[in-house]
Amino acid sequence: MNDVDQQDRPSLRRAAPALLGYAGVRALGLLALALWCAATGKSPHTLLTARWDSLWYTRVAGQGYGWSVTLPDGSVHSNLAFFPLLPWLERLVSAVSPLSYADAGMVVSWLASLAAAWGIFAVGDRLYGRRAGVCLAVLWGALPVGIVASMAYSEALFAALAAWALYAVVQQHWVTAGLLASLAGLTRPVGAAAVAAVWVAAALWIARERRAPWRLVLGVLLAPVGAAAYVLWVGHRTGGGLFGYLDVQGQWGNGFDGGAAFARFIGDKFTSPLGTLAGIGLIVGVALVVWLYVTGVRQHQPVPLLVYTGIVVALALCASGYFGSKPRLLLPAFPLLLPIAVALARWRTGRATWLLGGLAAASAVYGAFWLNGSGPP
Repeated sequence: MNDVDQQDRPSLRRAAPALLGYAGVRALGLLALALWCAATGKSPHTLLTARWDSLWYTRVAGQGYGWSVTLPDGSVHSNLAFFPLLPWLERLVSAVSPLSYADAGMVVSWLASLAAAWGIFAVGDRLYGRRAGVCLAVLWGALPVGIVASMAYSEALFAALAAWALYAVVQQHWVTAGLLASLAGLTRPVGAAAVAAVWVAAALWIARERRAPWRLVLGVLLAPVGAAAYVLWVGHRTGGGLFGYLDVQGQWGNGFDGGAAFARFIGDKFTSPLGTLAGIGLIVGVALVVWLYVTGVRQHQPVPLLVYTGIVVALALCASGYFGSKPRLLLPAFPLLLPIAVALARWRTGRATWLLGGLAAASAVYGAFWLNGSGPP
């Protein structure tokens, strides 16, 4: 640890460079999207608020649960697959403002993405110093799929809750960590990763200290409440009991198969020259994710962070479903970027700024291209 021991809570002033850098990256991404849409005749507002999952969330906000679509193959896509915290916030913001549910969702995501950048900075700052924290937050914003944090999706909200939960875990603020993990569990199925981080941290603390203070016990009990409450409610509503939510996800084609379907998807790419390039790119991408995780282990990242990241990565790469979503599903795995952030923190400021600026520009162009094409389903 470097220059962070003197403070327990990262102030807004301390985080300002990270937040300004992150906001600049996101603003560049929105500018590129607006320019690209001007050339294609599409609406950037529609792309950010009214496509794919955004429509499902706003329907939940406006009409509640119980709506579904039956596909020609007989499978049923139910809105019960979508966790409730984002729709609840959309409804709240819309009730106290003139915004529609869709616009409220975008505003929630924008604010949540700033909160996420702050939390991500706080984790990096706490572990490796302020410069590493700034680099980590900006790197996260400059990911190729970073534009998702500007959409009316739940990734930014989940990343904010998970980042601050991990920070609270590192600080041993058990009740705060449990509450944030519980809220993360109300946001996305991968909230289980935040819950596991709290539980593992608590178990390690108890094993080391040979005692269990009431705040730790309360945090451990609170952590799974959000996810468990929603999953049990879905099971009760569908009549599927404990496995009701899994049945809902199964209808969407989602399940955990250890990566077999993804491996077949990659293998099927090697049938043409262009497909072979795509297949090689996917293999390189997966190898990079694995390498970054292993590097984090060698870097001696805190065990709760490694547990959290491992679960996020496993659920993203080893689940069946629509494979174009996998880069988006990896977005909350920000600790993967810690080795790069630590390395960049050792560079001269000008050199690091040029590299981060180049990554931000590339991310902006790719994000505009992505949303004007297939985009994140």
